Amino acid sequence: MKLYLEIFISFFQIGLLSIGGGYATLPLIQAEIVQEQQWLSLQEFSDIVTISQMTPGPLAVNSATFVGLRVAGLVGALLATVACVISGCIIALFLERLFTKNKENPTLQLVFSGLKSATVGLIAAASLSMITLAFSGTLNWFEVNSLNFVAVALFLVFFLLLRKKKISPISLLILAGVLGFFLY
Repeated sequence: MKLYLEIFISFFQIGLLSIGGGYATLPLIQAEIVQEQQWLSLQEFSDIVTISQMTPGPLAVNSATFVGLRVAGLVGALLATVACVISGCIIALFLERLFTKNKENPTLQLVFSGLKSATVGLIAAASLSMITLAFSGTLNWFEVNSLNFVAVALFLVFFLLLRKKKISPISLLILAGVLGFFLY
């Protein structure tokens, strides 16, 4: 019972503080799940983020569902998902009313400018962590001796294919899975 409460509280907080959504939530989820609660290793967390990206729906909700399932089964998955969603709904309702009544307020515009900048920083931090983990298997960016050159090459190829050739991300994920099977 205590574990269920901890899961609910953790994901309620994550949902409540997930300003920016998507990738901006990754540092929050990682800090809570890997470092604070120690429910998952960094590698397990990275795997769950990868799976969450490949499934339909918001990243935070998918991650909550997978973490809850991994830590406490079906009940944990339901609690984590509901907690993550309900806190976001509460904040969205509050902010919608605030923004609708005060959208021309210069102070509010300054606050939103700060939030946008912080969101970009959170996304950059999450991206750097994911890149470092994918390239070296650790979070230590400076461990060149453990650098996985295949992972770096695949990253560059897929990045260029996505940006320059406008190939569908789903097609790239399927191709990455096939290549991963044969290369690793």
